[in-house]
Amino acid sequence: MPQIRITAGGLRRSQVMLTLVTGASGFAGSALIPTLSAEGHTVRAYGRSAERITDSGARPHEIVVGDAIAGSGLDEALAGVDVAYFLIHSMESAPTEFGEREHQAAQNFAAAATAAGVRRIVYLGVLTPADDGHASEHVRSRAAVEALLAGAAPEVVALRASIAIAARSRSFRFLVRLTERLPVMALPSWRDFRTQPVDGRDVIAALLAAGTHGGLPGHRTLDLVGPEVVTYGELVERIRDLLLIDRPRLALPISMTPVASVVAAAIAGEDVGLIRPLMEGLSGDLLPSHPSATELLGVRVHALDAAIEHALGDWERTEPLSAR
Repeated sequence: MPQIRITAGGLRRSQVMLTLVTGASGFAGSALIPTLSAEGHTVRAYGRSAERITDSGARPHEIVVGDAIAGSGLDEALAGVDVAYFLIHSMESAPTEFGEREHQAAQNFAAAATAAGVRRIVYLGVLTPADDGHASEHVRSRAAVEALLAGAAPEVVALRASIAIAARSRSFRFLVRLTERLPVMALPSWRDFRTQPVDGRDVIAALLAAGTHGGLPGHRTLDLVGPEVVTYGELVERIRDLLLIDRPRLALPISMTPVASVVAAAIAGEDVGLIRPLMEGLSGDLLPSHPSATELLGVRVHALDAAIEHALGDWERTEPLSAR
């Protein structure tokens, strides 16, 4: 893949550090970039398409185009960087491949970060079940990426998050689309498993703090969750209520993940390569088991209903919700 570098003019001399945001066109990366810039940091973005990064609304000071799986552009992207955010995921490839792709991307990034002398790496992963035997391929892949990054810099902060409630969060958008488009909420057996969804605004605040907090030496794993424990069934019902629609609930006695993921992806207009691993991850409770990111980093968290209402409002500013 050809590599280009686009540099914006007018950088302020008072900026504190040079940061790299990978996965810059995604939900977290595109929201983090302006937040870092507002704090006075120089932000370099890394992704496979400069156009996708700018179309996401992000306005980094520099863009380096490359492919982490192939290893292209990483040396240029990481040169002189103080803090690097690894926000790259590969779930939309085939189920047998996305773990390998994530592993290769993380391995290439870790080697380049070590060679560049990056001081701190911040990684956004997912909560893991207390019983590793219930971990899905998706969850195991994220844990493996965290392990690969652990030795790549003197300081590594891994944030393990629950479902992010945000207009551009793919998991949240999936739940909203299903709730909108299904006349009956047919919820498989995973409806009774519990988790702690987190407001997307709090995810960005925690990422910012994880990159700038002074007291995080070594490798730290922190769980990033909201204030409320809910079942997945309750989460869908909260979304339904805040959409102001009436959807009766039908409890199914089985999980049906292989079949249900294909049907659900088609209904929601999503890639089944993304939906299947997400649904396979609904095999047990996903609750915090590590120190709290929000407490350690001083992030004030939003209540769940406030998070959902804010995310729906953000969504409606660019795209109508047919159920509202």
